[in-house]
Amino acid sequence: MAQTDPYRSYSFKLEIDGVVEAHFTECSGLSTKIETIAYREAGDHQLVRPIPGPVDYAAVTLKYGVTKSRRLFDWMMKTAGGEVQRRDVSIVLLDSQGGSEVLRWNLLDAFPSEWKGAALPASEKSVAIESLSLVFDRLERVSDA
Repeated sequence: MAQTDPYRSYSFKLEIDGVVEAHFTECSGLSTKIETIAYREAGDHQLVRPIPGPVDYAAVTLKYGVTKSRRLFDWMMKTAGGEVQRRDVSIVLLDSQGGSEVLRWNLLDAFPSEWKGAALPASEKSVAIESLSLVFDRLERVSDA
């Protein structure tokens, strides 16, 4: 049986409505939780059975180096102004060489819920990093395997 190595976390890209966005340094928060409802069956007062309830998708936070592009900031500001533009967003995991897609998570009907500007410490020479959090209606995982 052939050994399969796990994928590396450093090689990914982001697609918004099929257009690749670049310069992301981190993607976090990708998770799903199914709430449970306690259900007591009739006739057996000692048995409380958990049944699935509402599904909660956590917000996904993207961190990226500040550039002159205003695309993500403008999307957030339109949402803040009441003009919600839901978009399909894909987080695409690439192979260790960064050339081929190995896995993709689709965040369907996403929109921005939080933006954080870059910290600007004058005593450091680091890259200015902003962050954007997205909320969404549904999650899909797609792979070739």
